[in-house]
Amino acid sequence: MGIEVGHDDTHGARDARATDGISDRDVSDNAGPASGGGVDDSAAGATGRHFGSDVSTRADIDRVALATTTAGEHAVAEVCTKVGQTDPAAAGDGGELAAPPRDIVGRIVGIMARLRDPECGCEWDRVQTFETIAPYTIEEAYEVADAIARGDAADLKDELGDLLLQVVFHSRIAEEAGLFDLGDVVDAISDKMERRHPHIFGDAEVGGHHLWEQVKAAERREKTGQGGALAGVALGLPALSRAEKLQKRAARVGFDWPDAAGPRAKIDEELAEVEAASDAGRMEEVGDLLFSVVNWARHLGIDPEAALRAANAKFERRFAAMEAEDANFGDRTLAEMEEAWVRAKVSPLP
Repeated sequence: MGIEVGHDDTHGARDARATDGISDRDVSDNAGPASGGGVDDSAAGATGRHFGSDVSTRADIDRVALATTTAGEHAVAEVCTKVGQTDPAAAGDGGELAAPPRDIVGRIVGIMARLRDPECGCEWDRVQTFETIAPYTIEEAYEVADAIARGDAADLKDELGDLLLQVVFHSRIAEEAGLFDLGDVVDAISDKMERRHPHIFGDAEVGGHHLWEQVKAAERREKTGQGGALAGVALGLPALSRAEKLQKRAARVGFDWPDAAGPRAKIDEELAEVEAASDAGRMEEVGDLLFSVVNWARHLGIDPEAALRAANAKFERRFAAMEAEDANFGDRTLAEMEEAWVRAKVSPLP
């Protein structure tokens, strides 16, 4: 099942007036009520530095939430332009002022700044750290994948928002620590995409996945000083996904079975070692067995993580079908449960 891509008019129905997210560094140090200063006139031109909007040509009043890096200090600046002023660069053929660009992230950036305010913010949000919200970031990524698998576009929109919130959350924590802000995050990924597509944004004549991997390898060497084929494979990946990625990296330098028969035979070998292992060594052997199953799946062109996820979902549906037969399902004998399982297997899955 996939998500059908189409067009809708809901976007146009939203309020055309938007807020611009201004980084702290876009405002002079003396701005804000705490110091009695005002907004630097140059801030209007700097507003769109990261997010592509230019409030100096707005024919409206934008309310801009400014969250300072100093704990507890928050300033709200109103950036005004003359209502009805025509900007030749933005005007249409009839000389009318074109609609202002829609700010995409300014509102959520302001919300997060308020939630993290040490004095009047949310008691939960303001005490979170990179480490405490990392599990939520991973969970939200999986919920995005789940919405895609279910073909639920409405839910996908919500889950992508939840995932975006995680990016904003991490960026806000980093900004408070003086490390980086959301603008730096956007700049970094923009630079990376341009760097990894030299055939689009540079002078390379041809592109393709091979070129992408070459650029990535060069980045890893520069970043870590390690040029090995397995360098940089994230430790936080799910174990099945990381095993597949390690195997693919090794295969690129020729360390791989020539066909699927090799890893299939390896499964039998590892299974025998599991059965012969002592209690102390059995976990290691089971790990080797799972690694071999991933390798076989890779040679068959199957994503092991997706395959296991589908198997989990199938088990859930069949088990729910068994429970639906009897409100007291847990009181059945194992033989009766097995009969119900067989019925669930042969019945069409919803």
